[in-house]
Order: sequence, then C-alpha cells, then structure tokens
Amino acid sequence: MILERYLIKQFVPVFFVASAMFVLLISLVDLFTNLARYLANEVSVSDIFLVSFFYLPKSFSYALPISMLFATAYTLGDLYARNELTSVFAAGVPFWRFSRPLIIIGILASIFSFFFEDYVVIPTLKRKNELSRILLRQPHIDFRSDIVVKARDGWLTYAVDFFDSQTNALFGVSIIEQDENGQFVSLIRALRADWSGEYWLFTNAGIYQWSEDGFLRYGPLERTDQFREEPDTFRRQMMNVDELSFRDVRHLIRDLQIAGLPFVHAQADFYQRFSFAVVPFIVIMLSISMGGRFRKNILLMSLVSSLFAAVVFYVTEMVTMMMARLGIIHPFIGAWFPVFVFIIVGVLLLRTAKT
Repeated sequence: MILERYLIKQFVPVFFVASAMFVLLISLVDLFTNLARYLANEVSVSDIFLVSFFYLPKSFSYALPISMLFATAYTLGDLYARNELTSVFAAGVPFWRFSRPLIIIGILASIFSFFFEDYVVIPTLKRKNELSRILLRQPHIDFRSDIVVKARDGWLTYAVDFFDSQTNALFGVSIIEQDENGQFVSLIRALRADWSGEYWLFTNAGIYQWSEDGFLRYGPLERTDQFREEPDTFRRQMMNVDELSFRDVRHLIRDLQIAGLPFVHAQADFYQRFSFAVVPFIVIMLSISMGGRFRKNILLMSLVSSLFAAVVFYVTEMVTMMMARLGIIHPFIGAWFPVFVFIIVGVLLLRTAKT
C-alpha cells in the first residue's frame, strides 16, 4: 500500500500538469485556426473566449489519452532514472504489481471518458458549433428535405418533403400504411403536420383507402392522434453523428435500418464510441510495458517508445475504421480489432518487463 500510494502521488501532479498543457495547446490550435475569420466578422473578445470555453471539454477529451501516456512514461522513467525501482525490485515486488495502481487508474479513466464524452463533450461541442456559426455568420439549415422514415416495424412509412427542426413541423407529408402481410392499407397526404406534444396535427389532410367494392376512394382524414412518432425520429437524420449521444446514435441506426437506408457509417461510429473510451487504458498499458527496457536515456526513450506505440495504435484504428465505414469489414471489428490487439501486446510486454 505504501508503494502504491507513493506511485500515485508521483503520477497525479504530472498528469494534471500534462492535461493543462495539452488542453491549452489544443484550444489554442482551434482558436488560431478561426482567429482570422473572427476578426473579419468583428467578433468581440468575450464571444471568442466563450467559444473557446465551450471547446474545453472536447480539448480535454483529446488530451486525456496523451496526458496519461506522458504522465505514465515520465513517472516510471523518473523512478528508473533515480534508481528508486531498484529498491522495489530488490524487495521482491514484481513490476506488474508495482504498476497496478496505474492500470486501475487507466480503467477508471476509460469509464470516465465514455460518460464524460456522452454527457459533457457532446452538448458543449454542439453549443460551440452553433455559436461559431452565428458569430461567423454561416448559414445554418434548420430543415432537411426528402426524409423517409419507417415506423411500427415497417408497417408505416413517412415520406416528408421538408422537416423544420425549430418548429417541429413536417411539410409535404405522405404516409403509407401496410398490414402484416405487406399489403397496402391506406395513403395519407397532407400539406403540413405540426407536433402537438403527443401526436401530429395535420393540415388539409386526406386519405386514400380501398372501398368495399374494391375501388380506391379519397376522403378527409378525421383522426390523427394515432400518429405518435416523435420529432426526434426525423431530427436524428439531419444531425451530425458526432453531436448525438450514444443512445441517439443507436436509435438513428435503427431508423436507418428500418427505412432501408445506409447505416454502416453510423454503426461504425457507434462502436467507436465504446472503443475510443478504452484508449486511456491502452496507452497506460503500452507506457508501462515500455518502461524498464532501456539502460540509457531511460526517461526519453520510455516516452518516445510509448508515443510511437500510441501512434501505431491510432493509425491502425484509423485504417480499420475507414474499412468499416466502407463496408469492407464489420463495424464492430473495425472499432475493436486494434483495441484487442494492443491490449494483448501490452499484457505480453508487461509480463516480460524488467523486474
């Protein structure tokens, strides 16, 4: 316990300093990328700082893995350089047991990363993008055209010319209803539909149905309270996947599958939400595994080797994700294959680490 507390005490300050440094660096890169456009549009300093403030959670999300990598490599390298680990090894403590607190920190950081991304990063990033569009006077489209949504296990099909996300209004609505055998039941046409909070209210709506004598008859639509598909069903199809929570992405995948639309890209991003959260644990495993393998320039070589391993991981993930989005491999494999491979490599390297 004393050694574990000592290791954590050495790790935590370095991690916070590294996080602050990398968050500041990432935020400055985003700021200077858009600074010329801010000045051209005469954006006030307070608004620029507000945009940067909303970008801080995303910056921390990017900085978390590399900060943990740097802190782990620096802490272990420093202990090696001061010959403090020699005393630990002489006491008969295996390296994997000594570094166990860092592994636990990596697991906790991965769990934190997933929920932090979903509940903090995505809402603030969406707010940052909206504010940037306003300040830079960029056109923002609050509607989407040509939306097709299937509901009730495919028995009900909405074909909408336009959907206004601000007013929750559908324009140019056509609804086709089918029975369990896939046979036509009715066709509803309406100029507009507005969400009442529980169901859609149609304007100038009519319905085509088969009559008893076998002819298709047209008549006014009297009741609309049976159409209760929520506006989010239509809104999800017009939003960037990066601005959707993992629950909304899951619903979007289901909507696309039911509608018969391409869903592989969204499914790959959905699996990547989970696999990316494991990155802090992976970089710590790699950094620990690389420790103790060098006799000269221990601190520098540990950091460089850990960084090289992390770059290889990111490149591998980028390639597999590209293949997944193109449909060459299954999205689950594209997201998780690099994770499984590098966890196995990290465990094998840790078992053969100097002790």
